Amino acid sequence: MAKVTAFLMTIVMFLFPSWNIPEAPSVPESTENEYTCVFVHGLGGWGEDSLIYSIVPYWGMLGGDAMRYLQARGFDCCAADVNPSASAWDRACELYAQLTGTRTDYGAEHSARFGHKRFGKDYSRHPLVREFSAEAKIHLLGHSFGGATVLQFVDLMTNGSKSELAASPEDVSGLFTGGKKDWLYSVTMLAAPMNGTTAYDLKEIVPKEKSATFPERLVVAMCALASVPPLDGRDKQDCAAYDMTIDGAAQLNKRLRLPDSLYYFSVPCCTVTQTADGTYEALPSTEPLFVASANRLGRYTTTTPEGTVVDASWLPNDGLVNTISAVAPFGAKTTQLDRNHVRPGVWNIFPTYEGDHMSLMGGFMKNNNVRLFYVDLLTLLYSL
Repeated sequence: MAKVTAFLMTIVMFLFPSWNIPEAPSVPESTENEYTCVFVHGLGGWGEDSLIYSIVPYWGMLGGDAMRYLQARGFDCCAADVNPSASAWDRACELYAQLTGTRTDYGAEHSARFGHKRFGKDYSRHPLVREFSAEAKIHLLGHSFGGATVLQFVDLMTNGSKSELAASPEDVSGLFTGGKKDWLYSVTMLAAPMNGTTAYDLKEIVPKEKSATFPERLVVAMCALASVPPLDGRDKQDCAAYDMTIDGAAQLNKRLRLPDSLYYFSVPCCTVTQTADGTYEALPSTEPLFVASANRLGRYTTTTPEGTVVDASWLPNDGLVNTISAVAPFGAKTTQLDRNHVRPGVWNIFPTYEGDHMSLMGGFMKNNNVRLFYVDLLTLLYSL
């Protein structure tokens, strides 16, 4: 999926080589912290360690590399590169290895239970950050499924894993020992399906419908391609396609215990408007790729196999993620963002961003200037 996306994006960038993008101010001279901001991509995505990133930067897309731009403005930031379709657990293990400059360890118990190799890539020669510790904390930002990856990472950094400690006490990864919540400072979710998405229902429904349109079949095919699990014979529940379902996300959220000491933010997106019959349809500004899925999700209700009722509150969406799911994990403490009184241990919710699922990345087929957005966001994080 990443290679296909890069090819399509290269064509678009060739046809539309430049846009007039306004400059943004630099990081303020007076800040409370200047910790590294670590960006984690979503399903089917890629980070700066991937060759594709030099062709099509995931963070910035059509508008150019947002990481380089933010670095030039004085912000310390980097883009992690984790498996595009593996589970939140496996991606969190890869993130830890990149940040600490160690060999990826998926855990003896986890890898045996889900049927894949325990160890992965070794980052000892090129860690993502120069230093990572309680003295050199990080801000974590996750787009789409990168959100679940970040939350799983925070949980393991804080609480560790009793099952991994029991399975391999002699050579357990530092991630599974826990006790590292003071290595982290803030968490930001960007259009992240923290409670799953009904888009995965479309993979089952649309192919069976004779009346399904070509645009509907196209977006379903792309989602299916991006969701192909790693080809290592693993259990199907150890992949992003399961964690992103509503029931899969609910199971993940039940396991997570997030510390109250961190700052939590979310930026939900919406690209639809309500119609006279109460359903929702895509706004004219929606990228063509997401129009069909936005319309489908805007009228789809159901009850999941495990009993979650997907009612009208789920209809607003960004073309791939239901807006309600991107606000905060269900049951968590929330408050609308007040920049003058940001509270830790509570989800501080940004105003809903009008845009489709890739708008915060800079646009997949339509250029969207996100430079000012990220300068504003990182300035807020540095002010905490």
